[in-house]
Amino acid sequence: MKARAAVLLGFLAVIWAVSLYGLYADDRLVRALALLPRRVDGLPGILTAPLVHASLAHLLANSAPLVILGGMVAIRGAAYYLATTLAIAVCGGLGLWLIGRDAAHIGASGVIFGYFGFLVARGWYERRVGSIAAAVLVAAVYGGMLGGVLPRADGVSWEGHLCGLLAGALWARGRRR
Repeated sequence: MKARAAVLLGFLAVIWAVSLYGLYADDRLVRALALLPRRVDGLPGILTAPLVHASLAHLLANSAPLVILGGMVAIRGAAYYLATTLAIAVCGGLGLWLIGRDAAHIGASGVIFGYFGFLVARGWYERRVGSIAAAVLVAAVYGGMLGGVLPRADGVSWEGHLCGLLAGALWARGRRR
């Protein structure tokens, strides 16, 4: 249990450290780590965009769901959590790089939506009591966030949310037993 918590909280600590550094020490870091769709120089953002946030409020808003949903993924082990997180970040980030609008996309919400999609889809594909119960709980508590995959004009990366959600669901399908 300690290893699972250490990996999850370690990921959160890296996000906090990078985001706070970008917000308060070097504001160029936010743009440097952003995912820039369909640009070669935007490709590193597939892995780095989840680490940087636009404001302290943005960082705080992503922290609790990252720990709660990520913790539900990590229950099966640290390696399981790391593989799932990496798959969601890479597949979701690649999808965002392909379809995202011309903007600098940042934040961990794509990974959060990926955890949501993964946990719900895992219940569907595994059809085990524990997985189904987790899927129902996640859908009941966090189902309202699905509105975040709809196009909006407020600068929120709905494309990142959608690609993360799809990446999580696809990863669950690929890992079904």
